[in-house]
Amino acid sequence: MLQTTPESGTTALSGWRRARGEGSLSEVFGTIAVRPSGSIWKRLLAFLGPGYLVAVGYMDPGNWATSLAAGSKFGYALLSIALLSNLMAIVLQALCTRLGIGAGRDLAQACRDAFPRALSIPLWLAAELAICATDLAEVIGTAIGLNLLFGIPLALGVVLTALDVFIVLAMQRLGFRWVEATIVALLGVIAACFAIQIALAQPHWGAVIRGFVPSAEIIRNPEQLYLALGILGATVMPHNLYLHSGVVQTRRYGKSLAERREAVALATADSTLALMLALTINASILILAAATFYARGETNVAELDQAHAFLAPLLGSAIAPTLFAIALLCCGLNSTVTATLSGQIVMEGFLDIHLPGWARRLITRGIAVVPAAVVTIWYGEQGTARLLILSQVVLSLQLPFAVVPLVMFTADRRKMGELVAPRWLTAIAVLIAAAIILLNAKLIFDFLSGR
Repeated sequence: MLQTTPESGTTALSGWRRARGEGSLSEVFGTIAVRPSGSIWKRLLAFLGPGYLVAVGYMDPGNWATSLAAGSKFGYALLSIALLSNLMAIVLQALCTRLGIGAGRDLAQACRDAFPRALSIPLWLAAELAICATDLAEVIGTAIGLNLLFGIPLALGVVLTALDVFIVLAMQRLGFRWVEATIVALLGVIAACFAIQIALAQPHWGAVIRGFVPSAEIIRNPEQLYLALGILGATVMPHNLYLHSGVVQTRRYGKSLAERREAVALATADSTLALMLALTINASILILAAATFYARGETNVAELDQAHAFLAPLLGSAIAPTLFAIALLCCGLNSTVTATLSGQIVMEGFLDIHLPGWARRLITRGIAVVPAAVVTIWYGEQGTARLLILSQVVLSLQLPFAVVPLVMFTADRRKMGELVAPRWLTAIAVLIAAAIILLNAKLIFDFLSGR
């Protein structure tokens, strides 16, 4: 049922157990004005930004390792899986924009306002665990990038990553548009690095195009199937669902139904364009591995430092490994920003507790740095690789607890009103959620069974 609030003249949704409180990221909530008129391109420009923050989560060190392994082992064959997983991500992130704009809540707030405390608190703990696991992967990836680029020992690099809190705080003080611009700039650097490396590698473009067409061999070959599951299972990150539904509300898009409908459409276009860029970068990693390692018989390359070491002799250029390291470091710095914002959204949304940004960042990064530093010092690079795998398993375990509520909320007309997800979109999202859950369950089973 819908109720009209006399003080605003707008429609309030009565399908929630609690009234909507202060929005997460309150310091930037509704601070970016949008264009109510003008060409569609000018109106879209005002919405571009949040999707690129989300895209960062689709190219973290875990994705890099999976794409390297797939390309070096099977050439271009698994490009079709990268495309499929990206299409799945586009659908789920579209639901996030619909929830944030349609219900005026991020996913964390929605869970708090829809579920009893006995359920919302465990969901909060699961979300916090996922963010710590995400941050752990970022710590490791950034430390490896510092090691490859500047020769900084991994243990010291892990500790240095704790200082990135000052980078995040400096950007937030300049305004949220500066945060988005920095993310886009670093993504541009990553894309440029891979463009140059692929030009040096000279891939077989006919084989690349054929790689985007699904093949029955992926199902028949157990090794291909396992890597395909890895690509699909590592695609959707839980923290991205919380992040996107929150940062989309930084736009001041108005309260009328028409304004919010347009906001949903433009914000969805933003995330779709950004995720296509993420696909381009992920596919570039796989293409680089296929053209460089697979083509020369190096079929077991999966570690980031291993790939870095092989690039120079195989491509005959000293600049190739440097570009690889720069791209990895930019990826780690980007992920730093998005993990900070995700952590803030989750804590504020679930608990309605608003901590200063520096305090929230130090807590999250401290939890990630300690185990990474201990393992790196004690076990070295091999232990770091195992810790990276463990972080992906933790993310897999948490994923259903974010995806299922998202699909439930956006399909409920009492909660979404006129902006409820169309039935066809909900049906696709249900199938995607079921596939992701099953694939992640298989990956977890294989991990626990040592396969």
